[in-house]
Amino acid sequence: MPSVSPTLVHEAAEALVAFGKTIRTQRKALHISAIAASEAAGISRVTLHRIEKGEPSVTMGAYMAACFALGLGTYFAPLGPQVEDAAIHPKDWIPVRVRLGDYPKLKELAWQVHGTSELTPREALGIYERNWRHVDPAALSQSEKDLVDALRRGLGSAELV
Repeated sequence: MPSVSPTLVHEAAEALVAFGKTIRTQRKALHISAIAASEAAGISRVTLHRIEKGEPSVTMGAYMAACFALGLGTYFAPLGPQVEDAAIHPKDWIPVRVRLGDYPKLKELAWQVHGTSELTPREALGIYERNWRHVDPAALSQSEKDLVDALRRGLGSAELV
């Protein structure tokens, strides 16, 4: 087994701590509790805490889930010269809470929801899936189409037809 440079291990550990701080800062800036963020990411609250501390034993998938749930894109560049023209598109981001007022068709479909103006991403996707026969995809705004696509891809739903 090849030996690993102690400097490289130290730099990787520092990068994970910085990555974790970025995730925590974003969560705090959005005023989202650890419980709500972990639920949206599909991970436990303890795992989110470990991510925010930059622990290296947490899987990369959990780090990515936390990022996407909080609307953070990821960008990896080669060490050395920076890569140009690499854009991160928010089109695939899943909000931690889906506000009904932002998506007119979802609000219409969620007529039976009372006492809240926000849904979890899973709740929103469930409403779309159960009522898709009542939706004219061509009449949806682009932001609502992007939301449906992101929810479907991010939460593993079959394509809505």
